[in-house]
Amino acid sequence: MTGPGHPDRPLRGMFRERWFSTLFLTDMWERFSFYGMQALLFLYATAPRAEGGLGLSDGTAGALFGLYISASFLAAMPGGWLGDRVLGTHRAMLTGALVIAAGHACMAVPATTAFYLGLMLVALGTGLLKPNLPVMFDQMNPGASSAQRQAAFSLFYMSVQVSALLGPLVTGALGERVNWHLGFGAAAVGMVFGVLQYLHGAPTLRGARTGPSRPLPPEALRRLVRGAWAGAAVAVLLAAGALAVGGAALHPVLALCGLGSLIAPVWYFRRLLRGGELGTAERARVRGYLRVFAPSVLFWAMFGQLGSVFSLFAREHTDREVAGFLVPASWFQSSHPLFLLLLAPGFAWLWLRVAGRSGAGRKFSVGLGFGSAGFAVLATGAWFAEGEGGAVSPVWLLGAFLCVACGELVFGPVGLSTTAETAPEGHRGRMMGLFYLGAALGAGLGGQLSRLVGVLPLWTYLAGFAAAAAVTAVLLPREYREDRPKPAGAGLASGRGTARI
Repeated sequence: MTGPGHPDRPLRGMFRERWFSTLFLTDMWERFSFYGMQALLFLYATAPRAEGGLGLSDGTAGALFGLYISASFLAAMPGGWLGDRVLGTHRAMLTGALVIAAGHACMAVPATTAFYLGLMLVALGTGLLKPNLPVMFDQMNPGASSAQRQAAFSLFYMSVQVSALLGPLVTGALGERVNWHLGFGAAAVGMVFGVLQYLHGAPTLRGARTGPSRPLPPEALRRLVRGAWAGAAVAVLLAAGALAVGGAALHPVLALCGLGSLIAPVWYFRRLLRGGELGTAERARVRGYLRVFAPSVLFWAMFGQLGSVFSLFAREHTDREVAGFLVPASWFQSSHPLFLLLLAPGFAWLWLRVAGRSGAGRKFSVGLGFGSAGFAVLATGAWFAEGEGGAVSPVWLLGAFLCVACGELVFGPVGLSTTAETAPEGHRGRMMGLFYLGAALGAGLGGQLSRLVGVLPLWTYLAGFAAAAAVTAVLLPREYREDRPKPAGAGLASGRGTARI
């Protein structure tokens, strides 16, 4: 396999680049903190107050988890815009990492208000870091082909899963066995390490553009700053008012935020299409995203339940005793990044082998099929658990994680690569925000639908998702052809006016 931007250099040579180690370590520690906190979130929310938890019902905790995942993805839209127009890629990444670290530190404080504040900060920081990191990664690989980009993103996915694998093991052991907030504190320490190493390795990124690619005019920037301060003041006043009356009711807040997560993607699409910043060809590009938007929403709705419904299955229906040792339910969250780590090299090789023979539409269909298989496996395990009235083998849960991991290895790298190579100059961060729109909408829907877990039998709930994904995968059109601008630096005389997406 050849390296991006260097057709004659093996792809594995990318691992020896200093810029790669800087981005790799940054994302590695972010994944450590993200997966570590995610492994505890649902379990902490459903733990009785007498045991230090929030005492929420399974359905409410699932909605809270889905809303957090949705907010993290949704924040990628303004995060990508800030990277393009205000902060630049480098400053957006650094600011996001600092905000994430502050959020995890708040969650380490044993107070309900600090927990919710920390959850909000982690979501906002993730929205800044995640869409801008792949932009920086792509800037360091100019001239890469579509297949090379997909292979490089797959290997990058693989490399950061090392810490994602360790995160739930560390935070889960501390959180479930010692103290919940100690587990959250371990995630904070991991993110602080990420910030420190990024500052140390930042000079290796000087070859990439670190300022805004399309900076706002001074007057527009001043209006933005004034609006930000006004918004912060309103948020502080609302929070103070809620605390003064004993706190806001959780259910109405979750309902309002969930509604916002559904409305915001629609609003963003309409604004982007009707704004004056995009030309005719660029608007056609955005409309092209709608063709794979529906399957993306469905897949990320399933993905967004790995830390809630899957954690519920691990805690309630999985035989976790091994040689007299009771495996913490949170440890099963490590199986997902483990499968990503093991399978990513094979998927990277596959993208190079099928280059030019299979468009993204077909790949998304395959990814959705994997997700359907994962939920079907878990539904079968839940059916056996209900029939036997006890716990079932962990093989059912691990098999479900395996299938969903395969689906993510399709939706993740292929989606990121397609977005990066088609984004017009000056809109890369915002186009990365578009990639996360489907994830935000899906996670929000999945979180709201998870309330049905307390109403329907678990196996019925899981089977419904499996059937919907299977039908969509079969009906999804296999190939799309759409005019789209070429990647930055591509010549106009290549003779290719259309490309598969």
